[in-house]
Amino acid sequence: MIRRNVLIVLALVLPVLVVSVVGVGGYLTFTRANDDPISRADAIIVLGGEHDGREAYGISLAEQGVADTVVLSDPYGQADSTMKKYCGKQTDTYTVLCEDPVPSTTRGEAIFTEKLAQERGWDHVIVISWRYHLPRAQYIFGQCFGGDVTMVAVPRTYNFSLVHWEYTYLYQLAGFAKAAVQGDCQNLR
Repeated sequence: MIRRNVLIVLALVLPVLVVSVVGVGGYLTFTRANDDPISRADAIIVLGGEHDGREAYGISLAEQGVADTVVLSDPYGQADSTMKKYCGKQTDTYTVLCEDPVPSTTRGEAIFTEKLAQERGWDHVIVISWRYHLPRAQYIFGQCFGGDVTMVAVPRTYNFSLVHWEYTYLYQLAGFAKAAVQGDCQNLR
């Protein structure tokens, strides 16, 4: 009888405890992730996601003279109107390149960044993504890119429900685990 009561209590308490730890840890790690200070770089890499102003933000940094190349991750396909607007754009001060990541993940984006860096002699890039994605993106770029990386969040707010935040934290944690299993991209360097 006592064993059964202990199991019932554990069945009720354990899920609440796990959700609480993931929620608090995720908030501190992902939602409150810090931007790096922006400094002159060889290129600005805008990671794929949603068209939430990230492409325009990356280009605005180039217009301010932060870099003369903007690379937009383009896993969206040829019919995407946002990418049509920016891909191939060239001015006197900057050029926009669009790359389809293979695989279509953050790892694929880090791989094409390393490839472009080797071809073009880049040592420092600025990577733009969601604030909550910055820690994982930094980890993956550390595995696959041999230069310096400045991580910068898309300037926006997130109006997610608590359930959506919990899912986001779990997704990011799973992405970290996947990246750890995949390991470094040593064959690219």
